Formats: sequence, C-alpha cells, structure tokens
Amino acid sequence: MEQSPQIGDRITDKSASPDDTTVRDWIGPKAFEHWAELRNWIEEHYPGVFAPDWLYRGQKRGWSLRYKRSKAFCTFLPEYRKLSVEVVLGTAEREKFEARRYEWRTQLVKLYDEAQTYPDGKWLRVAISSAADRHDVTELLSMKRRFPRSGR
Repeated sequence: MEQSPQIGDRITDKSASPDDTTVRDWIGPKAFEHWAELRNWIEEHYPGVFAPDWLYRGQKRGWSLRYKRSKAFCTFLPEYRKLSVEVVLGTAEREKFEARRYEWRTQLVKLYDEAQTYPDGKWLRVAISSAADRHDVTELLSMKRRFPRSGR
C-alpha cells in the first residue's frame, strides 16, 4: 500500500528525470512560480554559463536540478508542496557574507549561523515561499559568482 506524499518529500521515481509538468504538480503552482522565476533569473544574468543538470541522489533525496560550471552554483530541490534551493558558500563567499552580515534579512543570517561548516563550505538550504526568499537566493548567487561581462 503506497503512502500519500508528505510536505518536503522528494521526487523519487528514478525511471526518468522530472519535466516541468511533473515538477509543477509536485511542488504546487505557487512554488512553481518561484521555480520558474529563479530559473529565468539565472538564464538572464548568466546566459550560456550553466547547463542545468538533473541528478538522482538516491531513494531518500530523490531528484534535484544542479547548476554548475567548474564549481557548484546552486541546486534546486523540488519537494512536495515546497521548493528549496541549496547554495554552498566556500571560504571566500563566507567572508563576503560576513562583511555584509547586517545587510541580510534576519532569517537568512539565522540560517547561515545554524548551518554546519564542512570542509567544502557552509551548505545553506533556503526554503523559497516568497519574493523576499527568492531575493535572498539571487543576492547569495550574485555574491558567489559575478555576472559575466556582456559582449564576450
């Protein structure tokens, strides 16, 4: 007997990577708006830099959409009725974050302070449920990697 999905559950059917319809149905229409806005923001500000790549991370963690060039940029985590974005801040990014500590929203600073630091950095998992959350992520990503110069 199959159990109903719970909020935060991941897409775990590994037969094929999810398409937009599957993601929209899983995370819900409001979260999908944030999904689309963030994807469009990345494409607009980093044209041609990233080729998003679906990763299957096992039965427990399911599918995620990773943006990476030489280093990880961010990973979208489509969860049941929820969207989170994972951003890893290495040493240089943590120094930049600390330099702006009092400019960030309180919720983001709390998330940062509570995140464990690993050898490769602090792994922030930001739940996206508002335009303010989306803005936090775009600010983190802008800090992590400068926009490419136009006319390259």
